[in-house]
Amino acid sequence: MTSQLRLSSNRLLQAELSAHLTKLAPAWQAVLGADQVKCALDSLSAMLAQRLRSAAVIYPTQPFRALESLTPQAVRVVILGQDPYHGAGQAQGLAFSVPDGLARPPSLRNILTEIELEYPDDPSQLVLKPNADHNDLSRWVRQGVLLLNTALTVEDGLPASHAGKGWETVTDALIQAVAQDSSPKVFMLWGAHAQTKQDLIASQPQHLILMCNHPSPLSARRGAHPFIGCGHFKAANAWLLQRNLQVIDWKA
Repeated sequence: MTSQLRLSSNRLLQAELSAHLTKLAPAWQAVLGADQVKCALDSLSAMLAQRLRSAAVIYPTQPFRALESLTPQAVRVVILGQDPYHGAGQAQGLAFSVPDGLARPPSLRNILTEIELEYPDDPSQLVLKPNADHNDLSRWVRQGVLLLNTALTVEDGLPASHAGKGWETVTDALIQAVAQDSSPKVFMLWGAHAQTKQDLIASQPQHLILMCNHPSPLSARRGAHPFIGCGHFKAANAWLLQRNLQVIDWKA
């Protein structure tokens, strides 16, 4: 891949993409080493280097963080996002997640509100605390939830700025690899963009696909399939339980 990317401050991209790949399990490295995917990664690395030379600010520090503590077989639930948050300090490399203590983005607020609606008897009130101390969703990753954006980098203040630059080739290959694993998984496809990935999954009958509107305030309560009231978190756990698989503690 191309020359080393410029060192940057907290939560900015700090190393070329090839350095991040060494942190991943061999199963992911095999997917990312396929000819077409490697070509896309080489092109992305060159693009990122050029943008940084032009003084662009790029997030996040760890583009592949969603993969780092999982293997395809360990994944039990997949939640697809579109691209990382584009505000300072927000993006963590996990779809919809931001660090604890930051203001809670609207989509994440709706996600956590839906969980509270589905699990109202849980005595924990952490998800609704106004001080935003429960925003980091890495607790879900540790339970087998893959929080994958379809583009893995973004420029400061410019949503979707790295969409259509090659990331989709990479993340489509990752989604397909997870779907081709024989262990049953739940795929949560929220909104039209995520739902375009259905064809990568649908040929594998061992999985459950759940679809509704995106949790964005623009769509969360609208249309025939609103996000608020979708019941996806309980539905996923009921389905996993039927297959004698460990459920997800969404309010951990």
